[in-house]
Amino acid sequence: MTDRAAPDPEPEPGPDPAPSPTSSPSPSPSPDPELGERVRRLRRERGLTQRQVAEPNYTAGYISTLEAGKVRPSEAALRHIAAKLGVGLDELATGRSARLVGEVRLRATDARRELATGDAHQARALFEAVRADAVRLDLPDEEAAALLGLGDCALETGDLQRAIELFRSCEEVLAEAPLHHRVPALRGRATAHLLAGDLRYACYLLETAIDRLNASGLPDPEALVLLYTAVIAPYMDMGAHTRAAQAANLALSLVPRIEDPALVARMHRGVARTLIAEGRTEEAADHLVRAQEMYRRLQIRTELAHCHWMRGYVHAQVGELDRAETELRTAHTILVERRAELFATQVGVELGDVLRRRGRAEEAAELLTGLLERLGPEHGAVHAGGAHRLLGLLAEDRGDDTGAERSYRHALDLLRPAGAAGDMADLCRLLGDLLHRTGRTEEAITVYRSGLTRYAATGATTLGPAPQEPPV
Repeated sequence: MTDRAAPDPEPEPGPDPAPSPTSSPSPSPSPDPELGERVRRLRRERGLTQRQVAEPNYTAGYISTLEAGKVRPSEAALRHIAAKLGVGLDELATGRSARLVGEVRLRATDARRELATGDAHQARALFEAVRADAVRLDLPDEEAAALLGLGDCALETGDLQRAIELFRSCEEVLAEAPLHHRVPALRGRATAHLLAGDLRYACYLLETAIDRLNASGLPDPEALVLLYTAVIAPYMDMGAHTRAAQAANLALSLVPRIEDPALVARMHRGVARTLIAEGRTEEAADHLVRAQEMYRRLQIRTELAHCHWMRGYVHAQVGELDRAETELRTAHTILVERRAELFATQVGVELGDVLRRRGRAEEAAELLTGLLERLGPEHGAVHAGGAHRLLGLLAEDRGDDTGAERSYRHALDLLRPAGAAGDMADLCRLLGDLLHRTGRTEEAITVYRSGLTRYAATGATTLGPAPQEPPV
């Protein structure tokens, strides 16, 4: 198939054709074959000859040399050629048009919406396409946005190692950007480590970022709120409740400067968790209602499920077990529909506790045993420990002391590497009581002492100094 417009004859092989002394730029020592191919393609698409593109300022031979990739034009030459071809200077120089960039950004928004309201697997395919186009067009910000979305998809589907890799890649793409641009990816990586059971490292990542942001003198409030709310969960799991409350209060103090409603909703969820630990369930419920309304308005289904999950926990804390079961089953249904397997499994552990307390022991045991097939040391270690703890309580209820001890020790083996100090202290109490009741007093004393001195003592979380507060 031939061009519609006949191009000027290509020069014979030999020395590069030189532009005229008065009208053509000097050849550059850094030719750009991709630019030359772009000029050739655009010229042919428009049915122009090399002479028509060149005149009146340049020669047809110069355009031929440029299209052959043997010369890099000056900015003046680029402007002339872009005007002749009817494209913007940036599109000609880089291959990126404002239209193409806009389309990539729009598709990234669509992918983010699919992740929030639809299916993480479908969102992953959309983010992959966005990433491919961003790499092809050399759009680092859009590539980073796609990597962040892919990391969030991996978190939702429970592929924690993949999530860590994607978030780290996002941070690498943004390595030259200010720290607050990298905070969402860093928060995602810390969350993946938390879910995998590496609580201390999750704290380290988040605390280090908080200190670096605050030390900059002009920290980004949204980045700080994202970090403060993210660090609440590992603090709580490690038994550092005072630090969790401090982080929640600092996040609350920054809310007037936050415009993102999803971030405000996440903050309310984090604050609610600290209030539950303090026994302030009515205040916690109020924060959860606010978060739930925001998530419902924004149609962010997974976060909405988390609100139902926490409300179920609040009801369980005050003995409203029927309402707790309803909320937890609602959360579980949403998460199963979204194929958020790890989160659904974690909710199942909470539901198992409610079923046990409602006297449905066989149903609870069957549920928890099935969940442990999907949980483990590097995949939901804290909740796996919680499931073994509940199975131990169920074994004690039916008089199976051997089975109860086995379950408690399994739980300790899972929680010890994770650093979940509060849960370990409780397990030491349960195991100590069991050993004492069965006449193994010396063993019981050792277990009690371990729980009191290693896990329940103030400052026993092995954390360093608390992060500094943001400057006024």
